[in-house]
Amino acid sequence: MTKSMLLFLICVVALASAWAQGPICPARPLPGTLVVNPLDLYSQNGTLTVDLALRDMLGSDGFQHYCYVYLYQGQEVESPTLRLNPGDQLVLNLTNDLAIIPPSGPPKTMAMNMEVPPPAKQQPDPDCNGGTITATTTNIHFHGMNIPPVCHQDDVIYTLIQSGSPPFQYNFQVPPNDNPGMYWYHPHPHGQATTQVNGGAAGALFIEGNINGTQGLPERVFVIRQQFKNPNSWLPGPNQLTINFQPALYPNAPSPYINMEYGQQEFWRVVNATTQSFLTLQVVYQDTPQQLEVVALDGVPLNPPITETQITLSPAERVEFVVPGLPSGQEGIFITNGFNGGPTGNPNPPQQLLKIFGTDDPKKANVHPARPANPVKPPADRQRFAGLLTQQPTTQRHLYFSEQFVGSNGPAQFFITVAGQKPRIFHMDDPPAIVTQIGAVEDWTIENHAGEAHDFHIHQVHFLLMAINGVPVQNPELYDTFPVPNWPGSGPYPSITVRMDFRDPQIAGTFVFHCHILDHEDGGMMQKIQVNP
Repeated sequence: MTKSMLLFLICVVALASAWAQGPICPARPLPGTLVVNPLDLYSQNGTLTVDLALRDMLGSDGFQHYCYVYLYQGQEVESPTLRLNPGDQLVLNLTNDLAIIPPSGPPKTMAMNMEVPPPAKQQPDPDCNGGTITATTTNIHFHGMNIPPVCHQDDVIYTLIQSGSPPFQYNFQVPPNDNPGMYWYHPHPHGQATTQVNGGAAGALFIEGNINGTQGLPERVFVIRQQFKNPNSWLPGPNQLTINFQPALYPNAPSPYINMEYGQQEFWRVVNATTQSFLTLQVVYQDTPQQLEVVALDGVPLNPPITETQITLSPAERVEFVVPGLPSGQEGIFITNGFNGGPTGNPNPPQQLLKIFGTDDPKKANVHPARPANPVKPPADRQRFAGLLTQQPTTQRHLYFSEQFVGSNGPAQFFITVAGQKPRIFHMDDPPAIVTQIGAVEDWTIENHAGEAHDFHIHQVHFLLMAINGVPVQNPELYDTFPVPNWPGSGPYPSITVRMDFRDPQIAGTFVFHCHILDHEDGGMMQKIQVNP
């Protein structure tokens, strides 16, 4: 027997042993049961310290589970909600316990077993010095947070945590002038993000604050995920939407449900933590879509709020809204109405997410307790991104999404390209596609040249949506993620124009922008930007 064969057998035995250990993720709720809020973890005296372990297993439902495990009062729970105030410190110790490769093999993306070289300028901390990305490599991205792209904070390029390594500590301060609202955390190792997020590794994170008079309202937190039995999730195969880990299978199985107190308004906070599903959300009482008061998008309060009967969320977007009280004697549903992502896009069919029943007993409503009127003081400093609308752009850039199919029926190659550069599949050792500097304010126009919708996201900053298809937006709002519809095959390319804010010196460094359909990001639709001090 050769040395390589012996090593292979040792690996197989080790994996089989890990498999035989039995369930190592907490049990997930059964279909058709009550939907409850995730466990809340609050900062104390300005600090929130959390120990998480990322694990994986083949669930009894046939899906590969990836779970952030937290030990609470002797019980293991999954994906707790992290609640911090502006200026608080988050200390998160992550243990990588990944051991099981999915039964049909890891996703066959261009990024498998990729060697990531150390940064050109050696970082002082050896913990973030590149390495090899494998099926059991992970890290964490704090999506939407405006924090530095450096080691132990929010770097996803060189921070590669290998299975079995000592716990890795994330330690950063929430900016004192940051916006209150909903953010989220999830893995971001290039080439493995789809598999781990599809498996359920995602959780909500809140910066607390007064959001348009919602204090005093009962609160619900909904993390909408997606799971596939085929790890190559862009291929046909069984897939499900879940809401707080409960499968939404109606009419093939009973719908998840909640109980609402009759006549009581509620504050709902929703993150689209799927890897590829576009959601068009509605709350319907009897047969009537309800007027939803949208108070925040992507973690940024709206001033003033807007009223909608349907809210579209692309992957990674968040929405926070006030739901009208359920009239006495009525029932309701929370649904997504489906979304047309284009002729080559992934299907986004309609789906009932949960059933709404009424009750006269507030104790049966099972919501988060009403929040105090003033949980935190307003920020002393000028609010993050203030005055961006009136800033004169220092630079204008044009970028575009595109795809290329290999052969007549082969897989797609995915690109996001700065105009004037050659389209290329992203590799972790690529140089930055854009170099700018602190103090810059830039207008980017992002076109979609592909037959399916894409979903633009940039790390470290929010951007101001200035125009859609060249038409100025009447009331520009801040986002960190926004969709660009598919190109129909003729006529102008769909586009968005966004204003980028690189004025804060804390975000100096190298980070990424990409499509947040994670199959596309893993497949190469990502680039780096370097912001010099």
